[in-house]
Amino acid sequence: MKNILLVGFGGGLGSVARYLCQRGMPWYPHLFPTGTFVVNLLGCFLIGVFYGLAEKENVFTPDVRLLLTTGFCGGYTTFSTFALENVILYKNNEFLYFGLYIAASVILGIVATFCGILLLKAF
Repeated sequence: MKNILLVGFGGGLGSVARYLCQRGMPWYPHLFPTGTFVVNLLGCFLIGVFYGLAEKENVFTPDVRLLLTTGFCGGYTTFSTFALENVILYKNNEFLYFGLYIAASVILGIVATFCGILLLKAF
């Protein structure tokens, strides 16, 4: 139960941070989704910093690591988790899964979004 609360609290903070960052862009709204792009890159940077500190410096307890990576970064952007999982696959020399995960996630994610839209338009 404690882990669920940590993830939920961190996720809530991350979601609010994402909303504020996206809306805080001086050029929002714009044809190119700059807010989401910036949030995704910043989220990737942050999850890398949190992961690196936890691995190298052992700065965080497992609870704080869960709150920051799965919770905050997961709420801020799931793209950061996707990026970290790919880095881990790459570091583990799992190049086939690395490539498949990237290609399948991007392509099938876009296809699934179109399918969801088309399904609702059909009714």
